[in-house]
Amino acid sequence: MANVAPEPPASPERPLSAGHLIVAQLEREGVRRVYGVPGESFLDVLDGLHDSSISTVVTRHEGGAGFMALAEGRLTGLPGVAMVTRGPGAANAFIAVHTAYQDATPLLLFVGLVPVSDRGREAFQEFDLAGWFGSTAKKVVMLDDPTATARVVAESIHVARSGRPGPVVIGLPEDVLTRPAGPSRPVRPLAVPRPRAAEAELKELVRRFEHARRPLIVVGGEGWTAESGQELMRWATRHSIPVLADFRTYDAVPHDLEGTGAYAGSLGYGRGDHAARLLDEADLTVFLGAPRGDVLSDGYTRGLDSETVLVLPGDAQGHCGRIDQFVSAHAPSFVLDLVTTPASPDADVAWFGAAREAHARFAAPAPEPTTSDDDAYVDLTAVMAVLREELTPDAVITYGAGNHALWPARHLPHRTPASLVAPRNGAMGMGIPAAVAASLVFPGREVVSVAGDGCFLMNGQELATAVGHGAVFVALVVDNGCYATIREHQEGAYPGRPSGTRLTNPDFAAWARSYGAYGETVTSHRDFREAFRRARASGLPAVLHLIQDPAVRAPATAA
Repeated sequence: MANVAPEPPASPERPLSAGHLIVAQLEREGVRRVYGVPGESFLDVLDGLHDSSISTVVTRHEGGAGFMALAEGRLTGLPGVAMVTRGPGAANAFIAVHTAYQDATPLLLFVGLVPVSDRGREAFQEFDLAGWFGSTAKKVVMLDDPTATARVVAESIHVARSGRPGPVVIGLPEDVLTRPAGPSRPVRPLAVPRPRAAEAELKELVRRFEHARRPLIVVGGEGWTAESGQELMRWATRHSIPVLADFRTYDAVPHDLEGTGAYAGSLGYGRGDHAARLLDEADLTVFLGAPRGDVLSDGYTRGLDSETVLVLPGDAQGHCGRIDQFVSAHAPSFVLDLVTTPASPDADVAWFGAAREAHARFAAPAPEPTTSDDDAYVDLTAVMAVLREELTPDAVITYGAGNHALWPARHLPHRTPASLVAPRNGAMGMGIPAAVAASLVFPGREVVSVAGDGCFLMNGQELATAVGHGAVFVALVVDNGCYATIREHQEGAYPGRPSGTRLTNPDFAAWARSYGAYGETVTSHRDFREAFRRARASGLPAVLHLIQDPAVRAPATAA
């Protein structure tokens, strides 16, 4: 491996190095934080960050860094930025790139690489950047020309945000970073297109609504605002059109706790049977920001033959079944145009009313158990009932993947955009890094993470990052001693033969306290409210260790 000497600091006579110009361009783009694990392959970038307005959030694992950056992208719309080193570091960050790609979330991953002179010689930690990431990133680019630094960063951010958002990976050869970037300075950020529908397209959609008796709207994707979500819900309520959310995009539109609005639940894993029936029975389905994909359609089996309108900013990637009208538009912007278009839909009011009533029953937590036998464990449904009363209206909820996520997905309402961060690709280990990022992005908002015992320890070490950087949240660690999702599948396919799913857990509360966080164990749901208040009042990142009945797999059967 070459021994690369750093360039002296920039002066009026000396241009910036490529590494320093990367930082300057990120500043110009409005980046507030970068998340990463340091590596000797990008020391010049780290040196540029030393005097930067950008905060460097040092994480304990590259997977945690990637998930934090992904969460920032999800919450702000500006690509979250992660920085990792070559080989093993890049491998650890790969999970976040896959998640960003399948979730359509903007992400920028910088990867330090071997010097150009060592390329192709099986140098220490060398790997093929495009070979690894080419199948799961929107773009993979190598910074081989230091004079192109600002342009490459600006174009990469533009690609990550444009059309169907996603991850872009930039390779940084170690020797290129220390070279002068020539006369180049930061360039103007590239405008991101937000395509709007043509008037004829809006009129065609309105005609379809007016001829449908059971129209249905499905929302999803990124970029929803308070205005677009509220306007859509007012319009849909006025015209008796139920609105469903795609899997884990529940915060696209505001929910209504009184059952008088148009929100009728979500599709995908954990959905209610009533939501599936809506998809089956609709005679017109309008997808705003989300394709009819695998998870939404129960494995390509539901709603495939109904009249379909698709509104997406790019192409129909991931969509299955009919497309009767395709509108290439940014869905939240499209909504603001739609609601001003004269329309007189004649929807089935009874169908609409039954839909929202079914959702209200499904989402409401069951009454708290009353028998003393139930006090041996924490009933998560009762916990969700407490959280519905305790959480602030704009609280951010995070979770990873596993059966523990079924409870918050079903019972916790979302009233504001950017209030949910959860992996749509089913990646475990995202909940805690997402909570760290959410607290740093929105320091004035409450953040709660619901984690399974398996999911938590995949990136639970980022509790140290939270303590070190002042992130504050409450993590509920649901301890049932097993990988419950897989155990549930085993119980169905191989009854009485559990294999490879048992977990041995630490005392999570004591573990949290060892990091300088707040930790408390809760063994009965009756004690949860006061424990939650103590955790919240601590002013620290907090872990509540909830002991769950190992036999419980999911909330009560859907209504």
